[in-house]
Amino acid sequence: MATLAGLLYLFDSQDIGQILTNDWIETHIKGQGMAGEILFITIATLATGLGLPRQIISSLAGYAFGIWLGTGLMLLGTVLGCIGSFYYARLLARGPVQRKFSGRIRRLDDFLHDNTFTMTLLIRMLPVGSNVATNLAAGVSSVRAMPFFTGSAIGYLPQTFIFALLGSGVAVDPAGRISLSVILFVGSGVLGVYLYRHFRHGKSLDKNLDVELGASKTEKTEQP
Repeated sequence: MATLAGLLYLFDSQDIGQILTNDWIETHIKGQGMAGEILFITIATLATGLGLPRQIISSLAGYAFGIWLGTGLMLLGTVLGCIGSFYYARLLARGPVQRKFSGRIRRLDDFLHDNTFTMTLLIRMLPVGSNVATNLAAGVSSVRAMPFFTGSAIGYLPQTFIFALLGSGVAVDPAGRISLSVILFVGSGVLGVYLYRHFRHGKSLDKNLDVELGASKTEKTEQP
């Protein structure tokens, strides 16, 4: 949450973040009907596809549209951003992506290949990692597209809802909604770590990540 607050301040204070402010949302998005919704989906798609933190944009979605509609519109934009960066890597930028993420591509390909939907869901539930790097690495791997997108969509949902709830609390009951958002965020992170540790079937997305999450210890404990 401290990192989120710092990033919100950064985007608000720099020129690149002029769009990602409450004032801009008030003027161009909020109360503009379908035109505002389409504009927001476009911004969310581009922002998440380029690697901007989806948590910030989710909170703006909650501010502009409320919890439920904000969650739905943001989820749609995030999935479209995922699809865009995936196919950008697969169709247009295979060489540069392979050079930049060669190790990650091999690990991700091995991790996702046998059960793409479930293993993608595990990755998206983790409270760590780079969304756009995962999309690009998956794009140039042998990962099947539709299970990857479906697993991503479901995995995106918890944090999208949590940060839309956080954003909606700016104007209505801020203390209660922010407190609930923090509790849900911690719970979601704990659940993601638990699922990764116990359902990765001995595969490793990253050795350092396994150590940080205690997954390597779990694997040693389960060995006969």
